[in-house]
Amino acid sequence: MRDFRDAKLMAKALRQAMAARNIDLTHSETLEIVARQFGFDQWNILSAKLDEREATPPAIAIQPPIPIFRIFDVDKTKEFYCGFLGFALDWEHRFGDHFPLYCQVSRSGMILHLSEHSGDASPGARAFIPVTGVRAFQAELAAKNYRYMKPGLHEAPWGLEMEVIDPFNNRLTFCERT
Repeated sequence: MRDFRDAKLMAKALRQAMAARNIDLTHSETLEIVARQFGFDQWNILSAKLDEREATPPAIAIQPPIPIFRIFDVDKTKEFYCGFLGFALDWEHRFGDHFPLYCQVSRSGMILHLSEHSGDASPGARAFIPVTGVRAFQAELAAKNYRYMKPGLHEAPWGLEMEVIDPFNNRLTFCERT
């Protein structure tokens, strides 16, 4: 809910729903019900809290970036990212039949965008991905016996790393920092 207008719309919808069931409530009564649903004793308190939130400018919040990797083959992409790395395919988009794919994959809160569109990214990009449990992740991948990639671990001054390279020469460096 953004401000008091949303609460008023909720009260109006409640009043209409009750009227459809032959239960007459005033607008004031439905406002009080909405306030109680949000844990406030009365409408005036909820309205003041919402006005207070509206008067406070939102803080700047920067979210983690979402890397975009260039891909050239949808089947190889799905085999690598979903089959081998264990990412979930969240969604796919094409502007029409026989158009390039743009999709999102994710795993454990990490999101990647993969694109066949020539202007979106250059092949050979790299993402540095902080992780915990890199040894377990490496063991999981090794157990899959993927014929094109056998990632190992190596110590870097900043942590234990495992690098994988997708079929399009994009590099993902998973690092458990020390």
